[in-house]
Amino acid sequence: MTQMPDVEQLLKQMEADLRSVLERRGVTEPVVIGIRTGGVWLAEQLNQRLGLSAPLGELDISFYRDDFSRIGLNPKVTPSSLPFDTEGRHIVLVDDVMMSGRTIRAAMNEIFDYGRPASITLATLVDLGARELPIQPDVTGQALSLSPNQRVKLRGPDPLTIELREFQ
Repeated sequence: MTQMPDVEQLLKQMEADLRSVLERRGVTEPVVIGIRTGGVWLAEQLNQRLGLSAPLGELDISFYRDDFSRIGLNPKVTPSSLPFDTEGRHIVLVDDVMMSGRTIRAAMNEIFDYGRPASITLATLVDLGARELPIQPDVTGQALSLSPNQRVKLRGPDPLTIELREFQ
C-alpha cells in the first residue's frame, strides 16, 4: 500500500515555495482562490499562512467542465464566490489534486469571466501527472504515481488528510 504524505508537512513546503514564487515574480498582494471542495480547504490554510488580508475566493467549476453535456449537473452545485475584483489582480489558484489539467482549465475560464487577472499562480497539494492539457502547477506539495486502480482524495477540513482508495 502506498504511504500517503502528511498534509501539514506538505502545506509548510507549499507555503515556502509560494512565498518564493511570488517574491520572484514581484507579487506583493495576491488574492487566493480555491476550487471546491478540497482546494478551498487548502486555500484557507495557505491564505492564513501567507498572512494575506484579502478575503478568500471560492470556485465551483461545475458549469465550466468540458464534460458537462455528458455527465449533467452535479446536484451539489453552489455558486462561486469571488469577493474581490479579478481584473489586474495576481491570483493564487489552489486545488487539491492535479491530474489531467481539465479542472484547472475550467477554473481559469471562470476566473476570466469575472475579469482579466494580471497573473495566475497555480498551487496543488498532489500532482498525479496524468496530463491531457498542457497545464502545470507552479507549486506542488508532492507528486505521486498511482496504479490505475488507485485514487486519492483530500479529506477535511479539520484535520486535512489524504486518503488513498483502491478499486478492484
